[in-house]
Amino acid sequence: MYLGIDFGTSGARGIVIGSAGNILAEVRFAFNVSCETDLTNCWQTALFSLLEQINRELRREITRIAINGTSSTVLLCDAVGNPVDVPLLYNDARGAVMQEKLKGIVPANHTVLSATSSLVKLLWMMELPSFTKAKYFLHQADWLGFLLHGKLGISDYHNALKLGYDVEALQYPEWLNKLQISIHLPKVTIPGNPVGELRSDIANKYNFPKNCLVCAGTTDSIAAFLASGANSPGLAVTSLGSTLVLKLLSRTRVDNSQYGIYSHRFGNLWLTGGASNTGGAVLKQFFSNEELEKISGEINVKKSSGLDYYPLLKPGERFPINNPNLPPQLEPRPDNSVEFLHGLLESMARIEARGYELLQELGADKLTRVYTAGGGAKNLVWSEIRKHYLGVPVVSSINTEAAYGSALLAMKGLKSAEM
Repeated sequence: MYLGIDFGTSGARGIVIGSAGNILAEVRFAFNVSCETDLTNCWQTALFSLLEQINRELRREITRIAINGTSSTVLLCDAVGNPVDVPLLYNDARGAVMQEKLKGIVPANHTVLSATSSLVKLLWMMELPSFTKAKYFLHQADWLGFLLHGKLGISDYHNALKLGYDVEALQYPEWLNKLQISIHLPKVTIPGNPVGELRSDIANKYNFPKNCLVCAGTTDSIAAFLASGANSPGLAVTSLGSTLVLKLLSRTRVDNSQYGIYSHRFGNLWLTGGASNTGGAVLKQFFSNEELEKISGEINVKKSSGLDYYPLLKPGERFPINNPNLPPQLEPRPDNSVEFLHGLLESMARIEARGYELLQELGADKLTRVYTAGGGAKNLVWSEIRKHYLGVPVVSSINTEAAYGSALLAMKGLKSAEM
């Protein structure tokens, strides 16, 4: 049996699967307000709570574990793995002030040239007083894995991409040396590769096999992609969550920092994509979940709303339009809620379609099918509207839980998990 663990923004989840991919157990831990002030303690509590929640007899059969964390959530640790300062979360943009330092050093269009990349966060952390106590720079999934296997400073090439790791050459690039980073960057391995056995004290306490292996992890979005069932070039996954995230499997690598587009290595393929600021958060500004369900059912998908919006919560868009000052366009607003929601859903579908068009214009494989994950996947009317604009079949992901993707990674490793 195989355990996948997902650390998201609102909580942590665990899924145990059998060798046929069948789900045997699901466990959850919701983060509370105290997590905002003591993140690492909260993560550690969540991790061991998930282990505790799994049936003791089931734990005895688990032979591999893999963890995913949010991309570019990072922290500094001392020589024995204790955090020396608070972590920086995936969306923390304080490192943006360090982008100027990277100009002339980093290749054009590199994914580290982002306000929230792991590398700009590290450069910003290097200016902090706490940096003098630091020995290791780790991603969230790296540190959580360390808590289980006890080997400090090991990462995977999905998490390490935004640190500057060269995922084609499978090594850190020469230009990184020019930044004179004085602490240990993680050693990088293939996602899903075994790192080490579960610590004996943990195995004994929780009744795991002594030879249970902890594997290199991945990011939350790639774990969700693995869970979807998409496995060949031209297949894509759209995540309809608070924002709109697109990922397209391609034989060609596409990177364009202007639009926040970057590609993860995916065995012999590339997972390329971008994220728009539109999405479910805008819908929830106007409708409750119950209203969305009821009103969606009254929409006539065979007719156009005639409305052309750019639904945003606040000014600023990154993909498929790169304009930090792009204003929300939500007018004219009809009195009829059905017409208004129809216009919002159509407009988001146009943005999604334009996103995939841009990826293809930049060299990605032709889109052939879209799997849908996230809360919006349940809205069948939205799926019909999206199908019209995308011009390809739109289907629900086989499984929408990132923890399930991590369990597949634990079971098969990355290359097999793709197939």
